[in-house]
Amino acid sequence: MSEALNDARTKIEKGPTKSSFLAYCFVKYAARTAFFLYFRLFVRNAKALPKKGPVIVSPVHRSNLDVPMVGAFFQRRLHYLGKGSLMTNRLSAWFLQGCGMIPLDRDSRADKLALDASLKALKEGKALAVFPEGERKSGSTVFPMLDGAVWLSAKTNAPILPVGIGGSELAMPKGSYIPKPRKVVIVYGDPIPAPQPKEGSKRVSRSELTKYSEDLHIILQELFDNAQRKAGCPNTND
Repeated sequence: MSEALNDARTKIEKGPTKSSFLAYCFVKYAARTAFFLYFRLFVRNAKALPKKGPVIVSPVHRSNLDVPMVGAFFQRRLHYLGKGSLMTNRLSAWFLQGCGMIPLDRDSRADKLALDASLKALKEGKALAVFPEGERKSGSTVFPMLDGAVWLSAKTNAPILPVGIGGSELAMPKGSYIPKPRKVVIVYGDPIPAPQPKEGSKRVSRSELTKYSEDLHIILQELFDNAQRKAGCPNTND
C-alpha cells in the first residue's frame, strides 16, 4: 500500500474539508441536472430512501455511470468503497474525500482498513453504497451475491436498500468512454431489515446469511427487470 493511500485514509478519518464538501455539493447538483437532461434519468420509489440512520445501498452494477448516477440522486451524502489508486493523486483525493469515498486496496485480498472504515461509517449512521455483485457485470441477469453487503448489515444492524438501474449499460457499456443519450431509470426497493440472530444466539449463522443473500438476489433481479423495462431495454427477464 502506497504512502499516498495511507495519507488519504488519514485525511478521511478527519472528515472532508469545507472546500472539498462544497465542491462535492456543486458537482452533485450539476450532475443531477446533466443526467436528467442527457439521459432522461428518472428515479422511482424515492420515498423508500431512509432520511436518517445507517443504510447499505445495494445497486446492480452494469456501467461506470452507476456510481455517479446513484450518488447524484441520493438525498444524503453517499459513502462508498472505491479504488485506492484514485486517492493517490492529490487533486482527486481532495475531491473524493468530499464525496465520501473509502479507498480500497485491491492488491490485498482482505483490506481490513477499508472494512473497518465501512463499519465505522455505518455505526455513525451514514449511508454506504456496496455493490453486492462486486465488480461491474454485463447482461440482464443479476449475478450471485458476494458476502460484503449482508455481512455488514448483520454486523451493524443497518438495513439494505436494493436498487435496480435500467439502461446504464446501453448508455455506457464496458470499453466505452463516451456515454450515449439513452434513457436510464433508477428503481429503489423498500429497505430490507438487517438479519437477526436466532433467539439465544449472539450472531447470525452462516446459513441465515446465505438465505438472506438469496432473498436479496431475488429482490434485486425483480428491481433490475422493472428498471430495464421502464428504460425501454430489450431482452429483459419476464
